[in-house]
Amino acid sequence: MREIVLDTETTGFDPNSGDRIVEIGAVELHNHMPTGKTYHQYINPERDMPEDAFAVHGLSTEFLSDKPLFAHVAQDFLDFIGDAKLVIHNAAFDMKFLNAELKWIDKPQLPWSQAIDTLEMARKKFPGAQNSLDALCRRFGITTERELHGALLDSEILAEVYLELIGGRQPDLVLSVVQGGDGRNAGGQDYMPPQRPKPLPPRITEAEAAAHEAFVEKLGENALWKRFT
Repeated sequence: MREIVLDTETTGFDPNSGDRIVEIGAVELHNHMPTGKTYHQYINPERDMPEDAFAVHGLSTEFLSDKPLFAHVAQDFLDFIGDAKLVIHNAAFDMKFLNAELKWIDKPQLPWSQAIDTLEMARKKFPGAQNSLDALCRRFGITTERELHGALLDSEILAEVYLELIGGRQPDLVLSVVQGGDGRNAGGQDYMPPQRPKPLPPRITEAEAAAHEAFVEKLGENALWKRFT
């Protein structure tokens, strides 16, 4: 199963008011584990950078002035994510911006069903608690070592948080001999545990065994115990 952990940085909060994406970072997971493949792109927003946004990610108008436009990198981005599920913290924000940018260049919209929102996952798992990415890192003991937000760095951090939210780094770990939930092994046969090479020694004494047998005899022929012995 392929998933893409994704984050964006923007000039503000609302694409309908002229805000744009300035950075995209993404990390590929296969069966919930990082593959080492990433996507990272700075983008020229074709507008000035507000001071409030600059304080968050440190991407200045000057720095972004020679970077490609979203229209020039959109297809590479779409090719990277494909039809994989998109793991995003506060997915409504990033999906809103991505679909606005795609709409402006006449590209197909990303379906909302493609997104997995880790913020919603965290709210369900820790109701009433702080569930920002930084708060979840503190909860799970994940070291961030960052002063500013960055799309690729935040994606890498979110990948670790996501793995913790779904149960740790090996959420799909099962006994290798058992496949699925029907109790059958890979050959389709009923699973039977292997016999011990040497039986375990009895844990009760002969006197205790005799006392138990005498007790059962007193219960009569219809004693429930005798149905299982």
